[in-house]
Amino acid sequence: MQGNSKIMKESTGGAFEAMDRMYRLQRHCYDLTRKYYLLGRDRTLLEVTKRRPRSVVEIGCGTARNLRILAKHLPEARLFGVDASGVMLEKAEKKFKSSAKTRARLAVALAEDWDYQHTFKSEKPFDLCLFSYSLSMIPDWRKAIDNAFTNLDKNGAIIIVDFWDQAELPKYFGKLLKWWLKKFGVEFRPELLQYLEDLKNSDKCDLELISVFRRYAFIAIVKPRGSR
Repeated sequence: MQGNSKIMKESTGGAFEAMDRMYRLQRHCYDLTRKYYLLGRDRTLLEVTKRRPRSVVEIGCGTARNLRILAKHLPEARLFGVDASGVMLEKAEKKFKSSAKTRARLAVALAEDWDYQHTFKSEKPFDLCLFSYSLSMIPDWRKAIDNAFTNLDKNGAIIIVDFWDQAELPKYFGKLLKWWLKKFGVEFRPELLQYLEDLKNSDKCDLELISVFRRYAFIAIVKPRGSR
């Protein structure tokens, strides 16, 4: 079993500094505020735990709220987290240190650049890659998904939860939500699901979609074609 979390830094630069500026103050109230509009995260974690993965990496893990929950339900799994903000991972490390039973290895890295060997010194690709409301904040989100495939075991899965189109909700609600989230650097990406559909149609993967609260958000379960 792993010990408590340890932050590893891949590199420094403009993208990392920008994320640190964004979250230097937000990190202190991040978990409290996000629970009101990042809907479907706990349902997503149920999808993760029922697969009983031996290793999980969350890309864009922030304060590691999801990894701390997974640590309780997957006590034997190896847990990893990647984020571009060092200050968010510092917050995550403090939360992990408050409990001797929780653990994860954390790394400051861009979603499109990390790899299981160099970043985490792991001998094997991961059983499960998790994106929880992070792809809507990652500029090179296509590369981030492709990189997840590169670091995924052939029998593994990528699970994504993110904002959908709110098509079954009042139109004013969707407009207000988009206006509000743009203040925090969130970009709605209708092309995201199309990209996943294209991967499915190219025989790269199988795709299952689950709607969250009348298409407020979606959960996508992506498995390489031919996996068990």
